[in-house]
Parts: sequence; structure tokens; C-alpha cells
Amino acid sequence: MTENEFVNRVRTAGARVFIVGGWVRDFLRQMPAHDKDYMVAGIDEEKFQQVFPKASRVGKAFPVYLVEIDGHHAEVAFARKEEKQGAGYRGFVVEYGREVTLEEDLYRRDTTINSMAMELPSGEIFDFYGGRHDVEQGIIRPVSHHFAEDPVRALRAARQAAEFNFTLAEETKTAMKACQEELAGEPAERLLQELKRALMTERPSRFFRALQATGLLDVTFPELAKLIGKTQPEAFHPEGDAFEHTMLVVDTVAAETDSLLARFCGLVHDLGKGETPAEMLPHHYGHEVRGQDVLRKWNQRMTLPKKWLQGGLLVIEQHMRAPRLTKAGKITELLLKVNSSPLTMAEFQAVIRADHHSLPFYLEQAPAILARMQQVNGSQAPNALTGAAIGDWVRSQQVKVYQALKHRNQGDKKL
Repeated sequence: MTENEFVNRVRTAGARVFIVGGWVRDFLRQMPAHDKDYMVAGIDEEKFQQVFPKASRVGKAFPVYLVEIDGHHAEVAFARKEEKQGAGYRGFVVEYGREVTLEEDLYRRDTTINSMAMELPSGEIFDFYGGRHDVEQGIIRPVSHHFAEDPVRALRAARQAAEFNFTLAEETKTAMKACQEELAGEPAERLLQELKRALMTERPSRFFRALQATGLLDVTFPELAKLIGKTQPEAFHPEGDAFEHTMLVVDTVAAETDSLLARFCGLVHDLGKGETPAEMLPHHYGHEVRGQDVLRKWNQRMTLPKKWLQGGLLVIEQHMRAPRLTKAGKITELLLKVNSSPLTMAEFQAVIRADHHSLPFYLEQAPAILARMQQVNGSQAPNALTGAAIGDWVRSQQVKVYQALKHRNQGDKKL
């Protein structure tokens, strides 16, 4: 059915229908809006099922129905109130039904910019808590004391600040700090989901800095918090400690690529510096080895996507070594290793370039070098060779391919 048909059915049943949340916020920001979330008020669940018999219920704690609108399965929720009676995000008692008002529903939402509703079909916007003003001023502000009742809202506020380049109001920071104890016990999947969204913002560092400023980085991503205060040689890292360097790298990678994997690898490339003994500072000898251990422990605490773990381990292992390789055999080995990893060469290049500000010849020209290396295969080996000797011959020929291309580059400065 069309949206107009959906709205007409709801209104004919004596109820009201609204678009709520992020769609309204983005509409006011004059930015592309994402999927619409609908909310109905003045109707009970039994009546709704009669009006929309084909709708499927997906909500557990409270009813949310999937209704096909304009060719998409849209979420339709009922106006509801919540009361916190237990711990964590499951500790809510929810009240919904015909008597719950729009104002009551919006009051339980997290930030003012997400607490507005547009009624259909009129298009009238209801803004009881100053959301329009905060959108115009670029401010993240809690609607009420309910903000701190779901601790992951603190991460959402930090992520929204990064996503929209908005400022956290002082009362938001206070509310975020109040989430510290409960946030430590939240399911890792909820933290991971916010991490993914934060990494896809224009400048992911804003998210981590917001957590740092509110004392939440230690309880959410302690591996990153340990980088704070880990000094580095000023000649190589004038930006400051290992945390500042990491923030610079992840933002630089984000400016170059939309790849979530590359951005995560940029974030974790120097994790080992957080474990550098104080007496070794400002040097970080062996942080490539320590960093792999840190990432594996992070994965035990918060199961990471498999590609994140594999790609991150590779970057941690190779990020210092890659720009310094000179031997053709080692270079060939690394190119082939990256090529067989979850990382594309462009993703690997983005992280190394962000970390070192430039790339050596073999990495700059890696796609062309690999393309020619891959033209070598075992069927071309001398007939006398068998078994492992064929693989050794292929590798030797690939090394020669690289050597020839490097020699040519030294002559014409290009492949």
C-alpha cells in the first residue's frame, strides 16, 4: 500500500500516525533522510491487527509491526512510556496503548534532536523539547533524566556528535558520565554496533574524544584508553602521544576511503603502544608483537568481525616493516600476503600512507606489480620440476618480476 493509504486506514480507525526520530531530524537539517519510522497513537494493538491483518509483529518488549508501505517493510510502533525498574537496557517496564500520548512517547527518547515527530498527512512537526533549536545550533542535548536509563545512549550521543559535527551540551556530558557503571556491563554487541557506525562518520576521532572527555573510553574501549599518555619521539610524532597519533591516523584513513575495514585497521594499528613499559618511553620497541596480543584479547572480550581481526592483525604486524623493506624477496612475500588477506591493496595502502605520510615504490605501484606477478604460474615451470620445487620456481620468478619493474622504474620513474 502507499503511505497515503496507510495513513488513511489509521485515521479512519480513529488514531493518529507520525514519522518519528532521525527522519524528522534529517528533514530539518535538509539532509538525505533514511528509512521512515512510524508511530501510531490513540489505537490499541487489537484494533491495529484488525486494520492491518497482514502486518507481522517483531517487537518483544513492546509491539512493533512490519507493514508494507511504498514497497518497503516499514516499522510501525505504538506510542509508549517506559519506567526503569532493573539493570541495563532490559530493565524497563513498558506501557503502551490508546491512552499514551505523543508528548509522553517523545519524552522517553534520548536526545532532543531525535524527539520530534511529523504528523501525517498534514506534515505538522511537533517539538515539545527544543529539538528544532538544537538542530539549528548543532547541539546534542538529553530530553530528560531518562537519557541515563539506557547506558548505550551515551555512545549514541558521542556517535551523533561525530556524525553531525554537533557539540555535546554540558548536561549531556553529565548524563553520559552517569552511564559509566551500567555501561561496563552492557552486552558487547551493543558497543560493537555503535563502534561500526562511529567509524563510518567523517571524523571518527570525535566519537572517541567524546568518550574520553566523559570518562567512558576506559569502560568501552580500554585498549584505546591505554594509548593516552604514551609518549612518542617528537621528531617522528609532533602530534603528541599514541592516542593523538591514532586519532590522526583514523581520521586520515576516513578521509581517503569509505572502507569500514580500513578505518578499523587504522584505529588499531598502534594498539601495542598502550602496553609499552614506562621505562621504555618514548620508544615503543616491539609494539607490533604486543599489539597483536592486545587485539586478540579485544576479540575475546567483544567478538569482532572475522575480517576485522584478520586485517587488524596483519596491519599491526606489518605497519612498521612495510615502508622499510628493501629486499625483493621480502617485498614479494608481503605483497602476496596482503593480496591473500581480507584487506584490498587499496585498504592496506590507505593505512600505511596515513601512518607514514607516504608509500615506498613497491606499495605505490602494488596493483600493477601484483598483476604481473600473477601472470606467473606453475604450468610455466620447467618439466623437470615437481612438487614443492614448482612453488619455489614460481616464487623466484615473481621476485624477478618485481626486480625488473623496479629497475625499469628507476629508469623512467613509472611502470
